[in-house]
Amino acid sequence: MQQRKSKKILIYFFLLLIVGSINNINFNGLKFQNINNINISGLDIKNKLILLKEIENFNLNNIFLINKIDLKDEIESNTLVENYAIFKRYPSSLDINIEKTKFLAKINKNGQIFYIGSNGKFIKNNSFNNELPFIFGNPEVFEFFKIKEIIDKSKISYTEIKNLYFFPSKRWDLELIDNTIIKLPNDNINLALNLAIEFLNDHKFIDARIKNQIILND
Repeated sequence: MQQRKSKKILIYFFLLLIVGSINNINFNGLKFQNINNINISGLDIKNKLILLKEIENFNLNNIFLINKIDLKDEIESNTLVENYAIFKRYPSSLDINIEKTKFLAKINKNGQIFYIGSNGKFIKNNSFNNELPFIFGNPEVFEFFKIKEIIDKSKISYTEIKNLYFFPSKRWDLELIDNTIIKLPNDNINLALNLAIEFLNDHKFIDARIKNQIILND
């Protein structure tokens, strides 16, 4: 009984080797068509061509042997990209759908003007959007997102902000499009901002740095 089982195991083993060898021979003999079409959507023509050239530098051979890590790293290194999706269209095409980041503010970094994107990246751009607020000072990106979130949750619209001033003490001042100045404290910013907003219509200088106190100056 034991000998019969051993013989069956040996037979199955040799069959597996034979089938595996046949499959390997056939697979090695296959020739896949090279990628000849990369479609990128979501960017303007100029930036689409820039990204396309960077991707083509990888010398993509065929759709089955793409180095996904390198491809993702290249796309994610592009400062304009917020989100993306890659679709393979067999046998030889790639579709890359990109969600472009939103420009939130302008800032001067080492003498050059950058946008801060909703993806948290600094974006150098030749076009200049005067509708975006300008940041004076040198905040970390997370500090900007923190004050923007506070503004978004307040009774004032972010579109009403003309300039944001960031100080070494980590404190912010806001300048509105009507030139009103709101000076904010380091702590309890939400409460201070909403309290200051109550005085917007009648005053151009609102100091809310002291807790539960507003100092006004026309």
